[in-house]
Amino acid sequence: MVHCIIVDDSATVRHVVRRMLDSIGMKVEEAEDGRQALDACRRSMPDLILLDWNMPVMDGLTFLKHLRRLPSGQDPKVIFCTTVTDLPHIEQALDAGADEYIMKPFDEAIIRAKLHQTGFLDA
Repeated sequence: MVHCIIVDDSATVRHVVRRMLDSIGMKVEEAEDGRQALDACRRSMPDLILLDWNMPVMDGLTFLKHLRRLPSGQDPKVIFCTTVTDLPHIEQALDAGADEYIMKPFDEAIIRAKLHQTGFLDA
């Protein structure tokens, strides 16, 4: 079973995305900021991380840089899911180790397409 962490400061976004991933059959964990997500990764490295950019305590880009330095931190696929949509930010995220980038708002079809592109769903 695929283990995923949804990292977003919005409880509503986490709830909606959790419902999408639950329907796919993933084991889903939630974190409301990068620090909570990093702690969760230290306990049990996930297979997939859906990551917001703008969050209190630790933003998504800072989290990603810390994640990639952890033992096994290169393993999870990371998909940014954010309202930050300008090209320099997208390039910065990809350079830091993000695998994909989804712009909010998104729906289940977009999530499924990105999961297919990253190898978590069959066609």
